[in-house]
Amino acid sequence: MKIGKFEDILSWQKSQELATLIYKLLKDNRDFSFRDQIQRAVISISNNIAEGFERRSNNEFRQFLFIAKGSCGEVRSMAHAALSLSYISEKSSIEINEKTIEISRLISGLIKTL
Repeated sequence: MKIGKFEDILSWQKSQELATLIYKLLKDNRDFSFRDQIQRAVISISNNIAEGFERRSNNEFRQFLFIAKGSCGEVRSMAHAALSLSYISEKSSIEINEKTIEISRLISGLIKTL
């Protein structure tokens, strides 16, 4: 199956959903440096998928997918810290953890197909 636009990529769609969740969960958080860092990391996932896709080169796309995968790990790591700091609930932490693992697996699958 040929992908016509990055919006059709499932990992991009899921990462947009994760970004919305993170932004909503932390919208009132007053630890601005923490909030800004996790927000930059989460939006970096979908942005790198999109940017890599638009390069129209499998090698460049793969490179951007590895960056997106790294950002996914950063979000998961920060979610652990957010739970420890009581910025998010255990339920939210579990949801973020599950979503980041799913997105990471989807990105890995996409990398393998390139």
